[in-house]
Amino acid sequence: MFIEPNLSGGRRGWIEVICGSMFSGKTEELIRRLKRARIANLKVEIFKPAIDVRYDEQHIVSHDENAIQSTPIDNSQTILLMASDVDVVGIDEAQFFDDELPMVCDQLARQGIRVIIAGLDMDYLGKPFGQMPFLLAKADYITKLHAICVKCGNIASFSYRKVAAESQVLLGEKESYEPRCRTCYDEKD
Repeated sequence: MFIEPNLSGGRRGWIEVICGSMFSGKTEELIRRLKRARIANLKVEIFKPAIDVRYDEQHIVSHDENAIQSTPIDNSQTILLMASDVDVVGIDEAQFFDDELPMVCDQLARQGIRVIIAGLDMDYLGKPFGQMPFLLAKADYITKLHAICVKCGNIASFSYRKVAAESQVLLGEKESYEPRCRTCYDEKD
């Protein structure tokens, strides 16, 4: 995608959301788009929630171990302070951010910034997760990615939690979660 000039001589911003279950390639796709923006000589700023330290404290890292430098933040308002004079803002693990994230993304897009967001659309119970439903509603472009069900090999849209824990947020990887299709997710074994 290219930044399109508008009639007033400025630039148009938009919001892209990459969503899906765990292990569907969301972060991989986010990194790919951000690297392409840098190849196009666009100024890019990348953010992730400070609580996500699974792979690295400073980098966004995919399950395939591709990585890109990011800024860990505790509050989505910080993005507005740090994203001045940029062309593209990348945000990973959007479901972990506070209630202000959709407004922040909307404001960035209105300022002519391309905003690329990646996050889980559903939690382990199959319910909309965090601010993702609001970001999906505001998005100009949506990419829904699928993993492969570990039980049957069909496409997977659900993140099945393998460990006993009731809190909505439980940072984990393959030891805690696996991708499942709707049928295998419903079996709950």
